[in-house]
Amino acid sequence: MKMYQEIVAIKTSGKCLHKITPQVMTVVKNSGIQTGICSVFILHTSASLIIQENADPDVLADLSNFFSKLVPENGVDYLHSAEGADDMPSHIRSILTSTSENIIIRNGKLLLGTWQGLYLWEHRSRSNLRQVAIHIQGE
Repeated sequence: MKMYQEIVAIKTSGKCLHKITPQVMTVVKNSGIQTGICSVFILHTSASLIIQENADPDVLADLSNFFSKLVPENGVDYLHSAEGADDMPSHIRSILTSTSENIIIRNGKLLLGTWQGLYLWEHRSRSNLRQVAIHIQGE
């Protein structure tokens, strides 16, 4: 069994869902692994990873709107606000979603459904340089 790892830097543009499927697919291709598993892990506590609809952008907008209502950035309800009103809400949003995803590799490609894409969900208002660790194992 072969293993391959790479850390990819993703520049975000503030609070948004950033599609990272192409970057992860490139790492899978570079690994040379045809059949296996791809584990993707974000090295941060104020952003997350999700697999979601990749065709209709309204889905992503609805998710963002839902989370802004679920976890408001009013600056009143939280003790932790060292980096601004979005500080603690970004941590809460991160634990409500996921910091890692596992995707099957088949025929050298990520096995995603027709409408699925992998996204880095930036929960902070400002842009950030995020680190995403990708571990691939298989044959």
